[in-house]
Amino acid sequence: MKQSKKTTTGDKYVYLRITVDGIAKDLSTKRLWSPKRWNNAIGRANGNKEEDRTLNAYLDSLHHKVLQAKKQLIDSDKEVTSEALKNVLLGIGEKRRMILEIYQEHNDRVEDLLDKEFAYGKQRKGYFSF
Repeated sequence: MKQSKKTTTGDKYVYLRITVDGIAKDLSTKRLWSPKRWNNAIGRANGNKEEDRTLNAYLDSLHHKVLQAKKQLIDSDKEVTSEALKNVLLGIGEKRRMILEIYQEHNDRVEDLLDKEFAYGKQRKGYFSF
């Protein structure tokens, strides 16, 4: 939990901390909670009221999303870091490229390989251009 400058009630924001290899990244859950009703040892709300159960269920769903993000990174053969997990959870991904950019990159690579692996005539005839 972190104190916010905006709260006057004494409530604190609940944060999700992702730690991989000793490197931690924090994400706000955007939920305010009273420190008196919080159990630091287990990282959950104390009590059995509806709002306590609702917050704990939300935290459980966030935990599940982190596990899914980890599986997604592993399945795509990407390094699992706290920053990578944070980016997956926030929806920050690799920059999407237009098809013309991909073709241009391909053509630039082919041009670099001319006389090494490709014959000059094929590039000149337009086989590798668009």
